Amino acid sequence: MRRYGAGLAALGLAAASLTGLAAGGPASALTPPVAMTADDLPTWQTNGVVWSLAQADGVVFAGGTFSSVRPPGAAAGTDEQEALNFQAFDAATGAPTSCRLAFTVGSGTATVRALAVSPDRQTLYVGGTFGSAGGVAVSNLAAVDIASCTVRTDFKVAVSAQVRTILATGDTVYFGGNFTSAGGQTRQHFAAVSSTGALLPFAPAADDAGKALLLTPDGSRVVLGGDFNTVNGASSHALAVVNATSGAIVRTYPGFIGSTSTVQDLASDATGFYTANEGTGGFDGRIAVDWTTLNERWRDTCLGATQAVQVYQGVLYSASHAHNCSSMGQFPQMNDRQHLLAESVGNPRPLLGWFPDTDDGPAGTEQIGPRAMTTASKDGTDYLWVGGEFTRIASNGNRLQQGLVRFPNTPDTRAPSVPQQVTAAVAPTGVRVTWQTSLDLDDTALTYIVYRDGVKIGVVTASSTFWNEPRTSGTDTGVKPGTTYSYQVSASDGAGNASARSEAASVTTSGTPTATTVIVPADADSYTNAAATAVNYGGDQQLAVRGSSAYRTYLHFKLPAAPTGMTLKSASLAVRTTSDALANSADTLSVQHVAGSWTETGVTWANQPAPDAGSLGTLPAPTALQTDYSAPLTASALSPSLGGGYSLALTSAGTDSAWFWSREAPGTSGHPQLTLTFSKP
Repeated sequence: MRRYGAGLAALGLAAASLTGLAAGGPASALTPPVAMTADDLPTWQTNGVVWSLAQADGVVFAGGTFSSVRPPGAAAGTDEQEALNFQAFDAATGAPTSCRLAFTVGSGTATVRALAVSPDRQTLYVGGTFGSAGGVAVSNLAAVDIASCTVRTDFKVAVSAQVRTILATGDTVYFGGNFTSAGGQTRQHFAAVSSTGALLPFAPAADDAGKALLLTPDGSRVVLGGDFNTVNGASSHALAVVNATSGAIVRTYPGFIGSTSTVQDLASDATGFYTANEGTGGFDGRIAVDWTTLNERWRDTCLGATQAVQVYQGVLYSASHAHNCSSMGQFPQMNDRQHLLAESVGNPRPLLGWFPDTDDGPAGTEQIGPRAMTTASKDGTDYLWVGGEFTRIASNGNRLQQGLVRFPNTPDTRAPSVPQQVTAAVAPTGVRVTWQTSLDLDDTALTYIVYRDGVKIGVVTASSTFWNEPRTSGTDTGVKPGTTYSYQVSASDGAGNASARSEAASVTTSGTPTATTVIVPADADSYTNAAATAVNYGGDQQLAVRGSSAYRTYLHFKLPAAPTGMTLKSASLAVRTTSDALANSADTLSVQHVAGSWTETGVTWANQPAPDAGSLGTLPAPTALQTDYSAPLTASALSPSLGGGYSLALTSAGTDSAWFWSREAPGTSGHPQLTLTFSKP
């Protein structure tokens, strides 16, 4: 877990009427306005890099440089299915569909670098470096009929070099890349054809590669992104806006993006568009540009090249290898990289609390991590798909997962980490409990539940991120003098996912105690059976009680002496029903004193001592399994035996048996015990 600083964030809490800690407000299930969880779902993998993603009607298309796919979490080479640079997947299950087409090339390395679906969702346009698609001769650009998963033979465009981006409208297919000709005519890195493949007049001349395309909301202009320095001879490094028909300049951006930075991807919403920038010692972040003015709205200056951006419900999700966001007031320079981030489309500060993470990828790649993103919907659930060259999900135990991963907009299901470094110290108004806050990958504000001696006494709400997990605290004002207490803390998110409790921290308050509570476990227990009068059950893990066809339970306790100056004020017996299907009962039980002697290993129905007349307490009908039940006892009846042994019997007049865990049962809880409370007169 990354830790980059821990400042004290103590919360002074007033005493609640019973708990000793004030109740805090509940944490959110997800950090607003984030709608995708950080819970990665099982997804089939590739054996290489995924460069591009697109989706249509619950199907996600992945293109890249790979030759096979394999099941989620499987090691490379395990249960692989051939997939030559392209595969379709079910958006909801993450499993491959029957749509797989081989994209190959006669010499060199074939790759799919661009995917785009037509507005009518009938055609998938594919770009990259390939000479054949599904057995059909093509030249770096192809059209696939989605319904039949076949390459359209009526769409023929010869493109001289790699296609790296595609934008499909109802009647036009725009594309950009490394090429200098298309359809037999000069086209400098950007071109357009009709939906039948006929070359169109659109011809913005860029001096270097085109990597990203977007259409303005009114369809009249196209946003260009890439490596170029000029468009149509005008200075406009990495970004320009041109006429959608001719490619004539509409807006240039000289000096807007540094000369060592390129635009790798573009995304948009109703308000504007967003760039993904990769810099070589230059600008690596994201820029928001207004549609109305085509001017910058904000700029994110995190370091670590951004490869892809995707907008979903007011949040800009990005794929990068961010390693320093100190210029944004966020995390400082890290040795590790954070590959997935989220920020509000209205303001990139602060980063939103959504931090799933991958690794960089294997040796032999650029080790960038994620490179492509898309959102897809199926059966009422939305999914954020991420592709790239990663091989593991760092945020989920470094789980094996290559090339693809996806996240849903369903409720969060993973618990925060366990609070660490819990301490308890005497304070002027009680006991100050302090701990280091936990980490949750999609919730920054968490609720911390504080337990005193195993009982919840209150909650505190505090925020944390992976680079800043501050210490926080609360004061238990309901303590008594001269008393030892044990505290634990667990963390919970707004969806109700709770961590395990922390290690316990103990403290003894100052002064002379006025009251104390002592837990006394049974030091012997057994039950007797009227149907097996000579059988001893002292070694069994269960105890039984029934009136008809009788069972009777015997318990023995070594009572402590009363602390000096104190008397016994209350007493209760606690037992826990077992997990056996017949352990519960509809009958109430009586607790009776036993004066006669017996032993755990010797008592039987035939030699059992009779319980004394009368009842010390009543145990309510134990109707649920694996549940604690308690019977208040007459304290004055136990007081004369303090400092010595004391036996109890559990009896019933009913016909429904009850079964409880004995002291021999495994585990450290649920065994029969007395709770004795002493106080000064």
